[in-house]
Amino acid sequence: MLVQQRQPFKSGWSNMWDLTVGGSAISGDTSQMAAQRELLEELGLDIDFTGIRPHLTIPFEIGFDDYYLVEREVDLTTLTLQEEEVQCVAWMTEEAIVNGIEEGWFIGYHESLIRLLFALRHSYGAHNEA
Repeated sequence: MLVQQRQPFKSGWSNMWDLTVGGSAISGDTSQMAAQRELLEELGLDIDFTGIRPHLTIPFEIGFDDYYLVEREVDLTTLTLQEEEVQCVAWMTEEAIVNGIEEGWFIGYHESLIRLLFALRHSYGAHNEA
C-alpha cells in the first residue's frame, strides 16, 4: 500500500505514517471529486475517479470516511508531495503497517481495518468470489 508520512509541523499525528491521502469534501463535491482533488493536491497523482466506488464507508460522529482502493503502478520519484501535508511516501506491506501501528509510528488504526483493506483491494463485496 502506498502510505505517507505527515509533516512534523502538522497538528495531530505529527511525523506519523498514515494511509495515503485524506481530506474533506467541499460543498458541491461528490466523494469521487474530493478523492481525486486530494490525491492530486497531496501527491501530484492524477487519477480519474469517475465510475469508481468506495470499497468501504465508515461513519463517524460528524461525517464519514470513504475508502477507495485503487491499484496503479506508481513511480514514487514522479510524485509531487504537498509540502504543507506530506514529508515522504513509501510502499508498505500489510505486516509493516500493522507493526507500525503496534510500535506507535503509524497512526493507530484498528488492525482489523488494515487487514480488511488489503483483503478488499481486488474486489468489491463482503465475500470471496466463487
